[in-house]
Amino acid sequence: MADLHALRTRFVRALEGARGPGTAGPDPLPYADDLLARWQEPQRRYHTLAHLTAVLDHIDVLEKQADDPDVVRLAAWFHDAVYLPDRSENEERSARLAERALPEAGVPGAKTAEVARLVRLTVTHAPADDDLNGQVLCDADLAILAAPPSAYAAYTAAVREEYHFVPNDAFREGRAAVLRQLLALPRLFRTPHGTEHWEATARYNLRSELEMLSLPSTPSA
Repeated sequence: MADLHALRTRFVRALEGARGPGTAGPDPLPYADDLLARWQEPQRRYHTLAHLTAVLDHIDVLEKQADDPDVVRLAAWFHDAVYLPDRSENEERSARLAERALPEAGVPGAKTAEVARLVRLTVTHAPADDDLNGQVLCDADLAILAAPPSAYAAYTAAVREEYHFVPNDAFREGRAAVLRQLLALPRLFRTPHGTEHWEATARYNLRSELEMLSLPSTPSA
């Protein structure tokens, strides 16, 4: 179970950091609680509080690479705040939520715009070479690909559960296409830490999953 108190504390720290020292604003807790409620919606199986916590933990590991770690943390909070598995505009709707909520919460316009840009970047996970904030967020979001075998298997099972409404053959075909696209990238991870510690394991996991998907499916009894 996720530690809701710890997550609230992490959100408050990130929001206050983005506001800037001495900047007053409304109580951060209602904003934290709204986001926490969104991350606990019943249609989620992978994009849950556990995923949010993992992304925040990975940002903590990578924070020295970012230009503005607190803005990256806020982007993590918002990046899947709107999530319906059968919709394609989740990132855009999540970015718009950030654009509405953060100014009201006291975050300056430029930082709000950066959070929204980062959320939209998670559509492609393709940050530019000079986009340090984007590299940190994308690496943190994709770090699950480098998980140990049991955790990676749990991740793939949870993704399948989120797409339970997709027929098995169609899911296998679509998932395989995603895996091939990822494997075709010259680099999955852009930060030095991600390149050194996650790249090789992630590629092994992706290749292994792709091989499993290419096996003939077993007919139902």
